[in-house]
Formats: sequence, C-alpha cells, structure tokens
Amino acid sequence: MRSNVLTVLKKEFARFFGDKRLVVMTLFLPGILIYVVYSFMGTAIEGMFTADDTPPAIYVVNMSDAVAPLMEPFGFEHEHINHVEANQVDSIRERITQRQADLLIVFPQNFDELTQDFHQRPPGVLAPNVEIFFNSVEANSFDAFRRMSALLDVYHSSLANVFDINRGAEGDADLATEEEVVAGFISMMMPMLLLIFLYSGCVGLAPESIAGEKERGTIATLLVTPLKRRELALGKILSLAVLSFLSGAITAVATILSLPNMMGMGGDGMIAVNIYGAMEYILLMGVILSTVLLLVAIISIISAYSKTVKEAGTAATPLMIVVMLAGVAGMFGAGFPQQTIVFLIPLYNSVQSMSGIFALDYSIVNVAITIISNLVFAGAGAFVLTKMFNSEKVMFSK
Repeated sequence: MRSNVLTVLKKEFARFFGDKRLVVMTLFLPGILIYVVYSFMGTAIEGMFTADDTPPAIYVVNMSDAVAPLMEPFGFEHEHINHVEANQVDSIRERITQRQADLLIVFPQNFDELTQDFHQRPPGVLAPNVEIFFNSVEANSFDAFRRMSALLDVYHSSLANVFDINRGAEGDADLATEEEVVAGFISMMMPMLLLIFLYSGCVGLAPESIAGEKERGTIATLLVTPLKRRELALGKILSLAVLSFLSGAITAVATILSLPNMMGMGGDGMIAVNIYGAMEYILLMGVILSTVLLLVAIISIISAYSKTVKEAGTAATPLMIVVMLAGVAGMFGAGFPQQTIVFLIPLYNSVQSMSGIFALDYSIVNVAITIISNLVFAGAGAFVLTKMFNSEKVMFSK
C-alpha cells in the first residue's frame, strides 16, 4: 500500500512541479503580491496620517492671552500664527477647504474673562465656545487640529483641576509589553488570513487534480490499474495537502514579513517573529497541517462530484463563505464561546487555536483537540472519497 501511495504522490508532484508556470503562479506569485501590496498599504496609510515638515498655516481670531504661551510647547511657532478679524472667517474656511490653509481657531470675545469667572456663571448659561476648523483629509491640517485639541484640553483641565490622573506616568501606565501589543495585533489578523491562504491553495490545486483528470479522461486509466481506490484517494489527499501547505506557508511568511510595514514598526519588525518560541511554532504547524488535510478532503470530495474544473470551482464557493465566516469569528473571538467543546467544530476550531497561539494565550489541550478533530474529519473525508472512487456512476458521469 505504501509503495502505491508513494507512486500517486510522485505522479502528482511531477505534474505540478513539471509545470514551471504553475509553480510560480501557485506558490510564489501570491506571496510576492501579498508582501508588496501589504507593505504598500502600510506605507500609504501611514503617509495619509503623517504630517510633513511644512509648518501649518494657522489663523486665530481673538487670540487668548492665557492660551498663547501654550502654543509653542505644542509645536505651534508664533511666527506661523496669523491673527485675523472675525469678518475673515468665511474666506479662511474656504481656504482650508481648498487646502490652502490648515487651521482656523475662533475664540469668543473676552474669552479669558469668561473662563476665569466661570464659577460665578448663573445656572443655564453656556460655557464659552471655541471653534476649530480643519480639513481631515489633509495630514498637516489634521495633525494641527489634533495638537490644538490637546492644548485646549490641558488648558481646560488647569481651570478646574480637582484631581489628576497618572501625573508624570506618561507611557508607564500601560503595563502591556511591546510583545503583547504586537501579539494582540497579529492574533486578530493572521488566523483569518492564514485560513484564506490555505483555502486558496487547496481550491487552486484540488479541482485540477481530480475534476481535471475526469474532464480529460485520464482518471479512467488510474482506476483500471491494480491500484486500490483507497490508495488513490489517500495519495491524492496527501499530495494535495503538501502542495497546498507549501502555497499557504509561503504566502503566510510573506504576510508576516509585511506586518511590520503595515504596523509602522520599521526596523523593529523582527519582534513580530521573535516573540514566539519553538512550542508556538510547533503547535501552529500542527493546526495548519491538520486544517490543510481537512480542506483538501472537503474540496477533493466536491471535485470528485464535479464533471469539470469550472464546475468544481463553482461548487466550492459555499465553502469559501464558510471559511470567511470562520475567519471573521476569529477576529472577534472575545464575543464567541470558548468552551472546550467548540474546538470540535471544523475550521472555527482552527481559527480559535491559531488566534490563541498568536496571542500567546492558548490551552495545549484545546489545540490538541483541534488537531485531532481535524484529522478525524479529514480521515472521514478520505473514506468518503474512496467510496466515490469506487462508484462508477460518480467517476464516469457525463
């Protein structure tokens, strides 16, 4: 049996690796595109919200004598602050809309007196209102608005400082380590992406291997040989699992390498890889391999029922929807049940296990249940595929 299965494996590998274009298009091109696109997205998004070195054009109506000394510590140089009259507000707002100015701040008249006497304000009288106009799609304008809002918050707190929160603590109040922050981000993104990559690899290979051979008529040659049908089914599943795993693994590595650019981590990007130890990688490998076997078994069954590669691809569409739903559930795992029994649910258990591993918050028992249950379901799929190969009606349907 072993030699026959190896023969099927060699045949499938020869078919795949013998076509250089198929190797490039299936294994390497998706990973390269993912790395380029994700890196570009991260750089572009960061650029959208990062102001350049050009000093923002600031216009102020009725500048407050109490606020003015705070401007420079918040990055507003006095020589770039323009004092204007109230009748110029509309024209400056138009200039901000046209991206010719960055910020307009309108203080009410007698702002300082009104704020100093706020304790004597009669009930029902509204507090002084400061208007700030900016353009959120312009990075310099949005950055100036953000800094001005922070400045006014500080000034507002100084007027009625009943108590402070974390005075002098600055960033020390957040006790989460950098590794935990990175792990949390990766655990939200990677399980869904990995599942999609693995599915894409499987659906790109399995239909051609089974439905394609039915369509070309070559499957009949295999079925009339002394090769047992269960050996053929096992050989098909194992060979497709290896190829699909390679496709998904290369794409996943490219995604992990592009994560630092997506997160704006720059040269500190290696922390995304270094935070995980040997145990995490071993468990992750077990979950991925068992998931690939399960996906290959399901798609092989769909492919065996189909008459053509196109029909098999269409029939696999509902499975793609299930994969997407399982991936989305993993992104918001906190809102879903985490009892041990849910790790028996195919695909959902894989996403939850991968999410826990990436977040460095996992149960080895639950991960083991996931791997074992996936292998059991994959074995059941192999059994069903064997029965289908034994059916002349299924394999030779026109």
